[in-house]
Amino acid sequence: MRLIAATHRDLKAWSAEGKFRPDLYYRLGVFTIHLPPLRERGDDIPLLVRHYLRRFSRELGREVLEVATEALKRLRGYAWPGNIRELQSVLKQALLQARGTSLLPAYLPAFAGESDGSVAASPSAGEDPNLEAFVRLCLASDDGDQYAEAHRRLDRVFLTRVLEATGGNQQETARRLGIARQTLRRRLHELGLHLTRRFETEDDEPS
Repeated sequence: MRLIAATHRDLKAWSAEGKFRPDLYYRLGVFTIHLPPLRERGDDIPLLVRHYLRRFSRELGREVLEVATEALKRLRGYAWPGNIRELQSVLKQALLQARGTSLLPAYLPAFAGESDGSVAASPSAGEDPNLEAFVRLCLASDDGDQYAEAHRRLDRVFLTRVLEATGGNQQETARRLGIARQTLRRRLHELGLHLTRRFETEDDEPS
């Protein structure tokens, strides 16, 4: 039998203070691997980001294949007090906002204490910072399809959220949106959104 244990406590110190059984500590402490916090492992972040992007893109039905240089710079510059769990959460939030195959800085949520100029000034009350970032991105482009793209972006986020709220039940989702179920399915297909198994319900017919 091989036993692997993980902790963020100093078990050796706890053992000396009588807070942890010494015999158990010495049974566990045959070989110790010290893993520094994520803030001290900046070189690991690009590898971790690409790994989790591939994993979460499949789970969320996205096709993000790369990370923009500025987005990666922001990720590397953050202290990550929540370590890997926080990184995973940030990437999931970003993927829900993303369009296309590249993860742009505009899709990342605002980080606590971020004031290095990499994020625009806070929007006024009632404004969505992600929406504001998208508008700024549109203004920097001469693409003539921005109105349609804005609707596609809104639908990707909104439909995903409603499906999550209904547990993936397409009939209930269509009822809440006030549209036909066939219309919902057609729009999901147009946006490239796919229901994962955790969203499927017995009430839904096979797509």
